[in-house]
Amino acid sequence: MMMVLTMTMRLMMIVMVMMMMMMMMMMMMMMMMMMMMMMMMMMMMMMMMMMMMMMMMMMMMMMMMMMMMTIMMMMMMMMMMMMMMMMMMMMMMMMMMMMMKIKFQLEQLILNGL
Repeated sequence: MMMVLTMTMRLMMIVMVMMMMMMMMMMMMMMMMMMMMMMMMMMMMMMMMMMMMMMMMMMMMMMMMMMMMTIMMMMMMMMMMMMMMMMMMMMMMMMMMMMMKIKFQLEQLILNGL
């Protein structure tokens, strides 16, 4: 009887140890998995942050470019306006000169006629 008991006890002990080992292994695995997950999450977060930063930078660049383009356009428009004004002035001057010439000629004709 005693022999059987001891045998069973020993078996029980072995089983218990095995179970404990299994549990420990499982725990370790779980911990590892958790760690891995955390790492992955962190990596993902970092990537997202980087992407966001890049996007922001791109947006800023685009905005700057747009601003520059608008300013350039405004400058061009101003230049065009100035040119037009100059042309108009020149035309006016020419017309005035012509008028003066005609007037002078008329006066001469009248004087000659008289």
